[in-house]
Amino acid sequence: MLPKLTYAELLSRVASDPAVVGLVLKGSHAHDGMATEYSDRDVYVVLAEGADTGLSGLHGHRSAELDVVVTTVDQFRQLDGHERYALSRARIVIDRLDGEIAEIVAAKGRRDRAEATAAAAGWLDAYANSLYRSVKNARDGNLLAAHLDAAESIGFLLELLFALDRRSRPYNKYLDWELARFPLPGWVTGPFLDKIGRIAGTGDVDLQRSLFAQVEAVARQAGHGPTLDAWGENLLLMRPELNHKAK
Repeated sequence: MLPKLTYAELLSRVASDPAVVGLVLKGSHAHDGMATEYSDRDVYVVLAEGADTGLSGLHGHRSAELDVVVTTVDQFRQLDGHERYALSRARIVIDRLDGEIAEIVAAKGRRDRAEATAAAAGWLDAYANSLYRSVKNARDGNLLAAHLDAAESIGFLLELLFALDRRSRPYNKYLDWELARFPLPGWVTGPFLDKIGRIAGTGDVDLQRSLFAQVEAVARQAGHGPTLDAWGENLLLMRPELNHKAK
């Protein structure tokens, strides 16, 4: 490990090493206007399969300026989970495979339909569960629990809405950035962000119900009515109009 390795030095080493087939920059420096004086550079050094190079020793290098992951093309292609959003907005610095590295990165930004549908159903149920618990706890006077459940519901909601658009949820740091450039279909970004911020900050029940009404319409239109209908009469407690005393 080279604790004082700079980004410029890494670029120089990568440029002169034929084992390297790709260099990908993610994080703040890949999001226009998001880098600060404290932002390091997060990079993937992508090696050809079976390559023998001293750059492999840089894997896991971490400093105030630079974080390095060294991987092979196949390993890079299989990255998922928490890394998916970061890679979906990454910048291709080097691509020596005639666009293959860029294609891998582009694919990270779009879930296939079956995957997205299954993910959305799960996140919808999780969102409804936290919302229901929040509203029920507020009704019963357990205000701390109600507030905590409301705040937790927002994370599930964001996962749901991005899954409905076949995208990965951005890290909270990049939520404003993402929606300013790539709005969620059917949602007006400013009022939406204001509403979820107020819910997370206050646990306001009326706001939660108002937002749920919008989410329910979107979810049903996307074919997720069965997930909602499984909640039965409990839906009444989540909706803005409460026509009778819920359980």
